[in-house]
Amino acid sequence: MTLNLSRRKFLATGAALATLGTGRTWAGATSDLHTRVADVQLLPEKYGQTRIWGFDGMAPGPEIRVVQGARVQRRLINDLPNATSTHWHGIRIDNAMDGVAGLTQDAIAPGSTFQYDFVAPDAGTYWYHAHNRSFEQVARGLHGALIVEEPEPIDIDREEVLILDDWLVDPETAQIADTFGAMHDFSHAGRLGNYITTNGAYNLSMPVKRHERLRVRMINAANARVFQLALDGLEGWIVALDGMPLAQPRPIDGNIVLAPAQRVDLIVDVIAETGDTGHIVQIDRTESFSQVAFEVTGDATRARRDAPRALPPNVHAMPDLADATNLELLMEGGAMGGMRGAMMGGQMSSMRDMMQSGNFWAFNGAVGGMDGAPLAALSRGETVRLKITNDTAFPHAMHLHGMHFHEIAPDGSLGALRDTTLLNRGEVRDIAFVADNPGKWLLHCHMLSHAASGMMTWIDVA
Repeated sequence: MTLNLSRRKFLATGAALATLGTGRTWAGATSDLHTRVADVQLLPEKYGQTRIWGFDGMAPGPEIRVVQGARVQRRLINDLPNATSTHWHGIRIDNAMDGVAGLTQDAIAPGSTFQYDFVAPDAGTYWYHAHNRSFEQVARGLHGALIVEEPEPIDIDREEVLILDDWLVDPETAQIADTFGAMHDFSHAGRLGNYITTNGAYNLSMPVKRHERLRVRMINAANARVFQLALDGLEGWIVALDGMPLAQPRPIDGNIVLAPAQRVDLIVDVIAETGDTGHIVQIDRTESFSQVAFEVTGDATRARRDAPRALPPNVHAMPDLADATNLELLMEGGAMGGMRGAMMGGQMSSMRDMMQSGNFWAFNGAVGGMDGAPLAALSRGETVRLKITNDTAFPHAMHLHGMHFHEIAPDGSLGALRDTTLLNRGEVRDIAFVADNPGKWLLHCHMLSHAASGMMTWIDVA
């Protein structure tokens, strides 16, 4: 049996699979969140069910929604066969709640629990995912959306949260391929799936009205895939990146690039005619196809609205570049990288020795990890300017825990706030942030196989 991944054929049939993770819960009073094994209809029914690991047995997990400034309280109950932990990605959180097994907490053993309790200070689009053996546990389905709403409603007709993912599925068994830790994934582009979904559905479709205004929150939960997206039959503006509002909405006049762990908030007007279909289009090398279809069933209004206003900003300390501490992070290694060796375990090791221990990448000439010295020990309130150089043959999505940063433009101006930045091969980027959140904060590549094989370090904020 072969798994037919032709999206054109799927669109021609008009088939639309139901979303798996439809649960939405409002945070507030303490409630339980179970990590457990479950069988779900991930593929078309003729393939049978697929075994996943999911929060509350769903993939994606239940959407958690809270108003800005409120508390999120979840008791994690681990019913998995392996230890786990949960990271609340993009939230400026107390360090003890960050969920990084081995750095901020011990891994939660099977049958054990852990109480997560924190305030969500910033409105925006965030997500939560496993952070112990994340290259396996996230790929098995352990992730979900965390939405922090603005105190006042914005001018839209409705909102859609779209979690983009890819799964590496064995077509003979319809099961997730048990190839975690494969040398090729560790040393090349990472674990890339052969089955692409939105909210757990292969061919997600939803009805809309012409001239309806939507807020679309997109989250890239894939292990390594960089999504190139465009709009068709829709016109829109980018209003936030990685949860943080832009100073002014940015009209979408080209492709939207969404690296692993990145999020984008759009305000979208439906401009396709009644009876037609609008699309969020994925552009994949030599072809493009529908990631999400919007079937236009009638008119919402006769005329379109004016361009949207900016979202209210999240209060954030501004870096002072004139008084910044300058740091550098050189990324080396991987296939076709030319690196001959690096420091590992306190001694210089050859690339051969690194590979035998499952390591293929280095930061500043050393295999990264959480048990070594930090990249930097910083004072609280210190401004940092970090120069990141990608001297490898592959792209990397670098994520900083606990704080957002500005990408610095070539002219020295500060760009939008982000928590994850994509560097293509050979690219150099400066970022700046204020180290205003005390604790031990991870800095790693969110191509999760890369993080597991050397692309991981941390900073210590006093």
